[in-house]
Amino acid sequence: MKLNRLLTVSGASALIGLSLLASPRKNVVDEVAWIVGDEAIFRSDVEELYTQMRSEGTQIEGDPYCVLPEQMAVEKLYLHQAKLDTIEPPESQVQSQVDRRLNFFITNLGSKEKVEQYFRKPLPQLREQLVELMRNNFIVEQVKSNLTKDIKATPRDVRRYYESLPEDSIPYVPMQVEAQIITLNPSVQRQEVEDIKARLRDYADRVNRGDADFATLAIMYSEDGSAMQGGELGFHGKADFVPEFSNVAFNLNDPKKVSRIVETEFGFHIIQLIEKRGEQVNVRHILLRPKVSQEDLNNAVVRLDSLGNEIKNGKFTFEEAARYVSQDKDSRNNKGIMMNMQTGSTRFEMQDLPPEVATQIEKMQPGDISAPFIMKDQQRNRDVAAIVKLTQRIDGHKASMQEDYNRLKNMYEAHASEQILRDWVEKKIKETHVRIEDGWLPCEFKYQGWIK
Repeated sequence: MKLNRLLTVSGASALIGLSLLASPRKNVVDEVAWIVGDEAIFRSDVEELYTQMRSEGTQIEGDPYCVLPEQMAVEKLYLHQAKLDTIEPPESQVQSQVDRRLNFFITNLGSKEKVEQYFRKPLPQLREQLVELMRNNFIVEQVKSNLTKDIKATPRDVRRYYESLPEDSIPYVPMQVEAQIITLNPSVQRQEVEDIKARLRDYADRVNRGDADFATLAIMYSEDGSAMQGGELGFHGKADFVPEFSNVAFNLNDPKKVSRIVETEFGFHIIQLIEKRGEQVNVRHILLRPKVSQEDLNNAVVRLDSLGNEIKNGKFTFEEAARYVSQDKDSRNNKGIMMNMQTGSTRFEMQDLPPEVATQIEKMQPGDISAPFIMKDQQRNRDVAAIVKLTQRIDGHKASMQEDYNRLKNMYEAHASEQILRDWVEKKIKETHVRIEDGWLPCEFKYQGWIK
């Protein structure tokens, strides 16, 4: 399911947590390295994190026995502040992050059994530790967000920041492109849709009769990432789901009954209520996606080939075709213009484009329209036919206010945020009891005030 944008996990916090997952809990006397408030950082924690970072090829700037415990100590300061602010992570987002991480492990290691073997613990225990890790990550990011939420960059701020940069600190901007896109979803054979609906009706009937458990059927048959959790999605508000799904999910009242079949852009669903809580609902679902045949894909390519020729012959413009033909929801009402969701800009570096689009654009000149091609719609996990138009190619250059304002604005805001967080951390250090044991000094720390 496509939910609203989920939280991102900070690299340092993620590494700190993951390093502990692959090692058994301490069962022998351990050496205390640091004391922060009333919490200890152990040598084994530092060693485990160091081992994890080396195995991943992550570079550490400085002495790891100085850098890593300091990172852990700073995280403890943020977590303590979260207790004061009574910050509670939304369980639905935590569970979604855990699901994604477990699915990543299973995909990369090959099976659930191999995941358990790698981490030397059963999956339920691994899930429990991941839940704690993701909660802490969310809490830390929320504290940081609260501290920096009032940063508002004006053009004057950005210009002053830009003019203060030494010449060798002005970033070099690689070649970028702007493009438009038209996509076409292949038609699905009616019989394929009827077969999908028949399967879902059968599942619903078996659950309603008491002959089968919905969660078990979801684990066995659902094509959504939530299948591992029996199709359970966690508590969400109406806006978290696409409208067709929300309209049905929030009108369910009997946890023993299954909904009618619901069609969304992701496929076909049946839904079962678990619990309602205020303005939120927790449901489980089974998702089945109709399979698209190669013939259907070929037919979509032929249709776009004709459309591209009509645009080139001046029958109508690319913008008009995008508005009336394209099925790309993100660009259809914006003249087909592709938006870079990472930067909020219309400009893309080549590595930020969908790979199939980048392959086409690499050999095009501004104004060219590509031949039709097949690409993966990552959000909806399906193949679509597409054509693209390259509207502009911007050569690599040193950033300037005229060409790269958004990039410089982001740099200024990141700089301002970093300064606010640095000031806050150093203030908290002064207010917190910190003891660094013999053998863990001297160090060149990122923050001032650890040694009182």
